[in-house]
Amino acid sequence: MANLPAISEDYTGIRAEIVALLQAARAASARTVNALMTATYWEIGRRIAEFEQRGEQRAEYGEQLIEELARDLTRQFGRGFGRANLWQMRAFYRAWPDQNILQTPSGESGIQQLSSRFPLPWSAYVRLLSVKRPEARSFYETEALRSGWSIRQLNRQIESQFYERIALSKNKAAMLKKAESAQPDDAVTPEEAIKDPFVLEFLDLKDEYSESDLEEALIRHLTDFLLELGDDFAFLGRQRRLRIDDAWFRIDLLFFHRRLRCLVIVDLKAGRFNYADAGQMHLYLNYAREHWMKPDENPPVGLILCAEKGVAEAHYALDNLSNKVLAAEYQTILPDEKLIAEELKRSRSRIEERFLIASGEH
Repeated sequence: MANLPAISEDYTGIRAEIVALLQAARAASARTVNALMTATYWEIGRRIAEFEQRGEQRAEYGEQLIEELARDLTRQFGRGFGRANLWQMRAFYRAWPDQNILQTPSGESGIQQLSSRFPLPWSAYVRLLSVKRPEARSFYETEALRSGWSIRQLNRQIESQFYERIALSKNKAAMLKKAESAQPDDAVTPEEAIKDPFVLEFLDLKDEYSESDLEEALIRHLTDFLLELGDDFAFLGRQRRLRIDDAWFRIDLLFFHRRLRCLVIVDLKAGRFNYADAGQMHLYLNYAREHWMKPDENPPVGLILCAEKGVAEAHYALDNLSNKVLAAEYQTILPDEKLIAEELKRSRSRIEERFLIASGEH
């Protein structure tokens, strides 16, 4: 085989041009999808609101409409059209009832025209909806457009009460100028924008959760281990998604314990256990108790697994239970924390050894 000629020095230039082209195309694709999605959701909200106005002026009427739509649209289009999302679309229309927008024709051409009226991504409008004062919401929207804030910048400014602070400031121009500057973690890459859960739902695409190979393998091993402890654990799923307000979370493993008649939420952490892990678990438990628990079931229990290198810990979250008798029963029936921690440590060692052998470092 003849030797291939050496790649010229011009290769670096052409590679940089192609990378820039692909990045620009991905960014444009994300903007286009977001604009169409936002316009579509506004139009859905408009139709819901106008249908309600033609019907009975009762709260129950709107709730029944949303309930039926959520059931039918979810059956036909999959995720993204549950009750909470439809209420959000209705609220979006009511918060932005622009008279010029109302003159836009319906159908595909109407959606295309509408898309130019909403320059921010849908996730930004969802975040803005959480701002209750209209004047504050208008301020954040204006500044997000003027300064080109990413959703992370917008979220940070709202959480820091930027509107209230600037109202009290004697140097408003300086504050506005400073707010234009982005922090290192504010940027949203085209890949992140396209993989936004809102976009994935709108396009009905599978939501792939990015994890390290080690964490993936540990979760698989721990699933098998818990199922092998007996027939009490019934596996319900992994990487179960949930949304609280405008934030997305994923639960690593979800089981149902047959004897305790309760859900068991398992969360794997790469580092040591800390209070933030406990707080997040209690967030999951409260959500599960409100949205996933059946009437005849006991409150859910959480299992936090910490798999820091050389250390393994397991902690049950039981203080959300309604009484101490129930908590004592849980502690009697659930597997011992030390047993699970030891298995976690063994699993990590075996998996790391296999990775070393596969990579030729052993």
